[in-house]
Amino acid sequence: MERTVALYRQGDAGDAVRDIQERLAALGFACEPDPAGMFGAPTAAAVAAFQASRHLAATAEVDEICWRTLVDAGFRLGDRLLYYRLPMLHGEDVAALQHDLNALGFDAGPVDGIFGADALRAVLDFQQNRHLPEDGIVGPQFLQELVLMVRATKKAGRDILRERVWLRSLPPGLAGQRVFVDAACRDEYEAAISWEAAVAAAALIAELGGRPLLSRSADTRPPESLRARHANELGADMVLGFSLPHSDTPAVYHFASAVSHSEAGEALAAAVSSCLGLPVGGRVLALLRDTRAPAIVVAPPRLDPRLGRAVVRALDDWLRSLPSGEA
Repeated sequence: MERTVALYRQGDAGDAVRDIQERLAALGFACEPDPAGMFGAPTAAAVAAFQASRHLAATAEVDEICWRTLVDAGFRLGDRLLYYRLPMLHGEDVAALQHDLNALGFDAGPVDGIFGADALRAVLDFQQNRHLPEDGIVGPQFLQELVLMVRATKKAGRDILRERVWLRSLPPGLAGQRVFVDAACRDEYEAAISWEAAVAAAALIAELGGRPLLSRSADTRPPESLRARHANELGADMVLGFSLPHSDTPAVYHFASAVSHSEAGEALAAAVSSCLGLPVGGRVLALLRDTRAPAIVVAPPRLDPRLGRAVVRALDDWLRSLPSGEA
């Protein structure tokens, strides 16, 4: 989980705070009776409510992640033309497009709110299928046809079906599984104790016949987005992360956003949460959002090698308890 410094918090004032308040109000999170540009308790409560609605830690402070999410939330499908470019367009309108295309059988990839290569291919496939101009641009004509198709079809998306197939094809145990084990490293203390938990987990995975893939070495601290990309490059079957909760609630997290969530990740989280006495929660984190394989992040109050082994044992026991061919 990324750790960022708060940009704005209770007690701040100015035009930037006014902008935050206006964006929150447009989304239905009123900041009154705070005056415009004054970050008081009502604004803090509105920020926390917005964060909770978007599966972010409800810190009531606007950090970089909260700010990006707030900007993305301001886009509704149809507000602007969507197309492939660099830097890539992102927002909740893109996520809604991905969700709808997936539901229609056009594989737009994970519903991550980023208009990348997968989204472009799905848009072109849809245009070809519906005899629209094949320009890769999501405009009024495209959206009119998309709305008509969505109304006529109510099915699970390609992203959801992929995860359900994954769940049905799980083996009886971790033997043979490529498990990407991530040790969070937002500061030196977390890097050291998460490494201990991750190494212990990796050792037990190997003992059980699996293939552990560590996200980093003991003396490096690559960013979370880079570690997520590494998991994809290695072709991991599942992703197991260890971190401290910091300002968030201790829990076992899977991917969840305002538009989509990972059924497979939620199943993995539920498999280990009871043995740790932690709740299951959904979050928008790079390790959960950007990895192709189902992923969880274990964020307990305390990390140590014993916990790392307990998580792996719980996963292996869960896999062994599943009826053949079912999840």
